Amino acid sequence: MNSAEPAALEVVWNFFSQGGWFMVPILACSLVAVAVVVYKVMTLGKGMIIPVALEAEVEKMAARAEAGEVASLESRFRAGESSLARLCAVAFDSADRPQGEVQEVVQSAAREEIVNMHSGMPILEVVITIAPLLGLLGTTSGLVLVFANVGQGADPAMVGQGIAMALNTTVAGLVVAVPAVIAHSHFNRKIETMSARLEVLMGKVVARCQQYTTFNQ
Repeated sequence: MNSAEPAALEVVWNFFSQGGWFMVPILACSLVAVAVVVYKVMTLGKGMIIPVALEAEVEKMAARAEAGEVASLESRFRAGESSLARLCAVAFDSADRPQGEVQEVVQSAAREEIVNMHSGMPILEVVITIAPLLGLLGTTSGLVLVFANVGQGADPAMVGQGIAMALNTTVAGLVVAVPAVIAHSHFNRKIETMSARLEVLMGKVVARCQQYTTFNQ
């Protein structure tokens, strides 16, 4: 086991060193992509957007209004740190306005929440775009090195170095880009699903917020 670890590290080191300096920006892209993925996993959790307990409370708004349990529910909305809680608090703050105005205010706040949910996604898109391009640039440079040493008196070491650069940078660029594409697609789908669910829940909140205000008074 111990002897296998240095051998594996040596293989990885040779892979990166043979790829030339193009491996440095590709490696930087991979680190950025990992950081963005970790950030999105932390910020797009259901508890950060639509907590299960709070979602259940919104679903039971009519029954809570009839029971006169307004103050506790409103305090939970105002104390919450999730997107749903913040939007519900906005609806309550505007409850004394006409319902159409409440809808506009909530929609504006919802757009801001959706923008926040997309934070980090443009960075992932940049990584998806430039990682393969960096790999292609390394491939081209490697081929230039190969053809520059083809012919009589060719240096086999330089030809091998060019081939290694061409192949390794291509592989590295794709290895970074493919998982980033998968992650980007997953997060986009998750944002769309949560946004649609927020829209449904906030429709119920807006329809009942005036009723809640009446009971609270």
